[in-house]
Amino acid sequence: MQITLDSPASAPQPLSPYYSQVARVEHADGSALLYLSGQIAEGATLAEQSRGVFETIAALLNAHGATLADVINIRTYLTDISRLAEYAAVRREFLTGTPPTSMTFEVPRLFRPEAQVEIEVVAAV
Repeated sequence: MQITLDSPASAPQPLSPYYSQVARVEHADGSALLYLSGQIAEGATLAEQSRGVFETIAALLNAHGATLADVINIRTYLTDISRLAEYAAVRREFLTGTPPTSMTFEVPRLFRPEAQVEIEVVAAV
């Protein structure tokens, strides 16, 4: 097993230099798991932020030869769980196949005060 940590130049760069956006775990059979750090995005509304996050996630996956169809687990952190339906509508725009395993949490705040949503995923390649 080989582990590579990176922040691909072809994707939006992290907001801090103190973490990697992707951990790629290569297995002997040639398969890999991609663990993506939690992502946030700019935007005035939850829908705008959610779209931005999914676009960033798609770019990070693409840099490693994967797509959103390869996502097997998603964890979502919302600052207002009563807006779950608004987030879910955007999620369905991006995750169109068989839904991955999922957890959604309400949190009091995220590391940026303006962030309303943070999403992390695991993908199998």
